[in-house]
Parts: sequence; C-alpha cells; structure tokens
Amino acid sequence: MKTCFCNSNEPYSRCCGPLIKGVAKAASAERLMRSRYSAYVVGAVDYLISTTHASKRASLSRKEIEQWSKGSQWLGLEIMHADTFTVEFKATYRDRSGKKQVHHEKSTFVFEDESWYYLTGV
Repeated sequence: MKTCFCNSNEPYSRCCGPLIKGVAKAASAERLMRSRYSAYVVGAVDYLISTTHASKRASLSRKEIEQWSKGSQWLGLEIMHADTFTVEFKATYRDRSGKKQVHHEKSTFVFEDESWYYLTGV
C-alpha cells in the first residue's frame, strides 16, 4: 500500500486517489488542497484545471501546469493552517536544475454546486 503523497498517512488508494479519479469529492477545502498537491505529483493536469474555480480557468495554461508538475520532483507537503475557506501550506520540491524549492502559499477556496474549488493563492 502506497502512502498518499499529501502526507496524510493514509493509502493513496483511499485518500487522494479517488478524488483525482473522479469517484469521490473533497469534503473540505483542506482535502481539495491535499488532492491538488497529489495531482501535481502524479501529473493529473485535467484534475488541477477542473478543481480550479470556473472564473479562473481562462487564465490557466495547461502547458505551464504540466511542465511544473512533470518537471519537478515533489518532496512533501506541510499544512501550516487550515480553516473552512483557506489553507496555508508549504510544498517542497526539486526544480529541473535539482535545486530544492519551497512553494509557500495561502490558498482560498469556494464551495459551489456541492463541490470545492481552488479560487486564489498568495
């Protein structure tokens, strides 16, 4: 059993896997954020686009998402703080040159039509 990439200590097959495959929905903003991190790890670009709020999708570049996803070696996720609509996290990865990077973000999510969506990040 492979432990989930999102550091939940749950098996991927019972944690983020069902969300990314579309057989389950995220129950909270934090669960959606965790699954989006795992989606970067496994290169699930369609999932990343579909879980971004519709008002923001036009500004997305499928090519850029895919390049960052596949061109990075994802090392771990740390949740700093989570509440109903925001999640602050650090995602650690190695870039294409092998340099260790930390993506620190406070993300905002919305719940609409019985689903959670990523809205913005700072």
